Formats: sequence, C-alpha cells, structure tokens
Amino acid sequence: MIAGLKKIWPPLLLAPMAGLTHSALRTSILSFGGIGLLSTEMLAAARLPAENVRLSPYLVRTPEESPLSYQLLLSSEHNIPKVFAALHRFNADAIDLNLGCPAPVVRRAGGGSSLMEDPERVRKIVQCARRNTALPLTAKIRLGETLDSQKLRDFCLMLAGEGIDMLTVHARLRAEPFARRPRWEWIAKVKEWIDIPVVANGSIDSVSSARACIEESGADGIMIGRAAAVTPWIFADIAREIYKLPLPTVKISLPSLYQNFTRALVERFQPERRLGRLKEFTHYFAKNYFFGHHLAAKVQASLTMEDAWVRAVEFFGENDSDGTSGLVASFAAFVRGEEGG
Repeated sequence: MIAGLKKIWPPLLLAPMAGLTHSALRTSILSFGGIGLLSTEMLAAARLPAENVRLSPYLVRTPEESPLSYQLLLSSEHNIPKVFAALHRFNADAIDLNLGCPAPVVRRAGGGSSLMEDPERVRKIVQCARRNTALPLTAKIRLGETLDSQKLRDFCLMLAGEGIDMLTVHARLRAEPFARRPRWEWIAKVKEWIDIPVVANGSIDSVSSARACIEESGADGIMIGRAAAVTPWIFADIAREIYKLPLPTVKISLPSLYQNFTRALVERFQPERRLGRLKEFTHYFAKNYFFGHHLAAKVQASLTMEDAWVRAVEFFGENDSDGTSGLVASFAAFVRGEEGG
C-alpha cells in the first residue's frame, strides 16, 4: 500500500490510543514483527512545540520504532507551521490528523469528531497542513453523527482533494460504543468514492476478523487498536496468515512479555510516568488469562511500581507456572536487569 511517498508493508497499522500507544507497547509489537506503520498517542498540537523529546512520555522513541506516524489533535490551522516544524525535528515519518475522536472533552475543545461537522474548517486545516510538510499526511475519521452517504462522501472527497494521502475510517458512528458491530460495508463505499488508500479500523482482534474486514470492506489496509495491547503479536499473526510474510511462529511467554514491557517503562520513562501506563496496559493484557481480572485489580490497586511488579509476579506464579522461569521476583534486581526467578 502506497501512502504519499511511503510504502506501507504489510498494510497493518497501529491505532493511536491515549495512554497505550507509546514506546513500550510499540517495541513489544516490533519484537514479533508484522507491523507496517506505528503510531504515537494522540498529541495535543498546542503543547507539542514546547515538549522535551527526551522526557515527554508522548515523544520518547527508540531508534527501531520506525516508520512512526505522529497523530495530532487540533481544532484549527493556527500554529500548524510551528507544530509541523517540531514534528520535522522529531523525525516523524508521517503525520495523522485526528478527525474522529468521540471523547466529550475533545469535542468540547473543538477537536476530534466535532470537526466532521465543520468541513470548511477542516478544509483550512488540511490546506495549511499540506503547505507545511512534504511528509505523508493522513487522517482518521468516523462515519459521522448519522448514516448520511452524501455528507460522508463530500467530506472524504474534500480530504482527498486537499492533499490527504491516506484515510483511515473507524467504521462506527460518533456515538456508537465499541461493543456495537462495526459497519465495514461503509468503508467499501468510501473506497468507491476516493482514489487514495483507505484503511479499515474497528473490532479487528484476530486473523479471522481481519480477513472478514478486508473481504467486506475492500480496504487497502487495516488498523488495529485495543487488540494490540491484549495480543501484541496480532500483527505478526495477520502478516503471516493473510499477507504470507515468512515470519516464524513463536511460543508466547506472557510473563516474559509483561516483564519486557515493564522494563521498557522503567528504562525510558520518568518515574511519575510509569505506573499509570502500566495500569492501562495491564487492563487489556490481563484478558489473556481466565482469571485476568485478578491481575488487573492487583496492579490497579498498586501505589508504586514496586507494588505492581511484586503483585504481578505473584499472579504469574499462581496462574502461569510454565512462563515464570525468567521472571525477576525482586523489584530492585528487576530494575538492575538481573536475571533469575
């Protein structure tokens, strides 16, 4: 799949997710392979130029995290030159415009999905963005407030006409919950309307759902969100089974994966930025266990990283004895990177 000046292969993309799509999750995914384009969390454009790239949890990045798309939350074209100059300094590989976030706090600030109700404001944003970068410029949307073919068609045509290189469509209406089956057939409509790559997003959590989505939507690629935190190897599975990449099938050690994720937080993030991100990840990762809610509850109740680690090791010892041989029980030893269990 070609988007702007970049070839994305395999056409599997990580969705931007607040509190989740950071360096520790991205390198967890990369350890299995199969990802075509990584993403940052949603970045507040107004604060971005002042962020310290070495300290900001939103911008911490290791050399292997590439290609990496930076997703922007903005409400107007104001400050775009400064914001895009910062993204160029950060060596962004692509820039994504958030036009679909349904969160009330985002909408009240005039961003996210509220922008779809103001196409002319979006037109100005895209025009200004296109003037200020030669990088691939993408956008992510939902289907809108209601199922209105003409309104959605006009909006998508406007985006493509003003220079958007690739469009990701989360196949739900703005107010529809994640539990509602996505309307992949509407992505097929978008594919017919515009001649740029279209990526499908929404409830893709397995090889079978990825295959069904591609068949129903005809999308050029798929974007995966929450399932990436549950099973970071999902991209490798889909790349191997659907796109026939010669990736080895590996035995998944959940405790080792969790340990590597936690270690990445300790190594890359400031102390006050670690625990919240571990709790957010654990909420999803725990779904791998029949009694995973106990792991999530134990970590959620922790007041320090040490508490969280000790409680997680205790859970793994009781529920995953086959995967605990490489775990470091002592948090002090864990921080030092010592092996042993």
